[in-house]
Amino acid sequence: MTVKRLEANKLAQMYIEGAENLSRHVKIVDSLNVFPVPDGDTGTNMNLSITSGVKEVQSQKVKDAGQIASAFAKGLLMGARGNSGVILSQLFRGFSKAVEGKQTLTSQEFAIAFEKGVETAYKAVIKPVEGTILTVAKDAAKQGVKTSKKSDDIIEVMSAVVKEAKASLKRTPDLLPVLKEVGVVDSGGQGLLYIYEGFLAVLEGKKLKDQQPTTPNMADLVKIEHHQHHAQAHMATEDIEFGYCTEVMVRFDEKRLEKEAFVEEDFRNELSEIGDSLLVVSDEDLLKVHIHAEYPGEVLAKAQRYGDFINIKIENMREQHTHLLDETQAVYGEKETVQEETPKSEFGIVTVSMGEGVSKLFKGLGAGEVIQGGQTMNPSTEDIVSAINKVNAKNILILPNNGNIIMAAEQAADVVDAKAIVIPSKTVPQGLSALLAFNPSIDIDKNASHMNEAMKSVKSGQITYAVRDTQIEGLKINKDDYIGISEKKIVNTHDQLVEAAKELLSHMIDEDSEMVTVLAGEDVSEKETEELVRYLEKQFTEVELDVHQGGQPLYSYIFSVE
Repeated sequence: MTVKRLEANKLAQMYIEGAENLSRHVKIVDSLNVFPVPDGDTGTNMNLSITSGVKEVQSQKVKDAGQIASAFAKGLLMGARGNSGVILSQLFRGFSKAVEGKQTLTSQEFAIAFEKGVETAYKAVIKPVEGTILTVAKDAAKQGVKTSKKSDDIIEVMSAVVKEAKASLKRTPDLLPVLKEVGVVDSGGQGLLYIYEGFLAVLEGKKLKDQQPTTPNMADLVKIEHHQHHAQAHMATEDIEFGYCTEVMVRFDEKRLEKEAFVEEDFRNELSEIGDSLLVVSDEDLLKVHIHAEYPGEVLAKAQRYGDFINIKIENMREQHTHLLDETQAVYGEKETVQEETPKSEFGIVTVSMGEGVSKLFKGLGAGEVIQGGQTMNPSTEDIVSAINKVNAKNILILPNNGNIIMAAEQAADVVDAKAIVIPSKTVPQGLSALLAFNPSIDIDKNASHMNEAMKSVKSGQITYAVRDTQIEGLKINKDDYIGISEKKIVNTHDQLVEAAKELLSHMIDEDSEMVTVLAGEDVSEKETEELVRYLEKQFTEVELDVHQGGQPLYSYIFSVE
């Protein structure tokens, strides 16, 4: 069997099967996280990103290969989450540019498109690191081009791409020492290989083994549910019975499940008594809930019986009523009420946060929109664009507060109409420090300069827990031990939370330190924080202390030292 010309419908099938194959292996990719912390999310980010691309492809009427590639790239761009998702979007953005306007593709055109994708992705990364998804993509594309010069069979070219991607992936630990130390290959490169294997399977007419059903996408189900209930927008505000759109994601906890087993149907019936527009989706690891309820706290309490919160979003639908009405009129062609356009404010600040307490801090310092997200739930480019539009300002400053969100923020800044600048904050303390430096009386460029400078004066620390046994940077770490991270380096580990926190702070605080801010996570008791505060007050008498209940998941404490 040979394929001399790649047609649009076949390319579309390749994108779909590539995404499906990655989806079947998400947990494997997530597990390749270098640090043994509970935030291995490369597979999740790549999966959510590529799924967005596939949706765009499936919405198209098949015309030519160039249009299919363009649709896939567009969907990926808007759905890109985290660095891995953004790089993936850039790989296929370059691919689509190379095949623009082409009805079908020859083997050489196909191979060169991979190479152009690599060029685009490398340009998108400020400091490309070898031994990552970029290296795997580059090596595979190079081999594909080499093969295409000798063969006009697209199957042979794709086989060469997959074979070299596997070989390159095995070499990543030799290029990135930390991978070798921990004993894993690059997670992004592994995710890309799964996608390429899906491409090859379609070309060869094969069905990949070990297929498993995938969990429905919560965002899609929510959109369907909202569409079905669009009539709510025609109610009077006071007629809205359940006023809060509540979304919760919970990671199941084995100990809690031992006390009370989770039965999806029973839980759905239980929630149906306190709200409507209900969706409950679960797999062996996660529970996702969407509901319109009058008392969101009840929903949270019921969900928390089974595990720890990963993400929470609560919106007041009564306040949004007018906007819902406007949107429904636009969609369904109903008569619109003429309203004056709301004037744009001079500045708008968009930031990303995890935890209710941290969000309140950002809001209190002037953030117009706070996107719920972080290490385990990176907001997409589209999420950030939506937040930018909501603040309705001429000048936008974006604080990602996570290194894995910066690239998505930069893509969002590029596609909006307003002047938008990303302040590349990699931690919550950096974001708070930058926001404190904001001055509405000066222009956006000067503000960006001042905010970037302010971030340099703060040191960031975090306490989380190990998800596996490992040895890294000279430290032997046991599963479930607490880990102290200063900036991006693991500096200590201990089996007791407060002791781990004390050791980390002792490492971070020096004679020049004047201020320490403590953000306590959702799993920390008041007693533990009080013990830590007593230690700081006794040990560092000259340092001013500021303590807040951050409520962030996964990170027991976040520390800022200035």
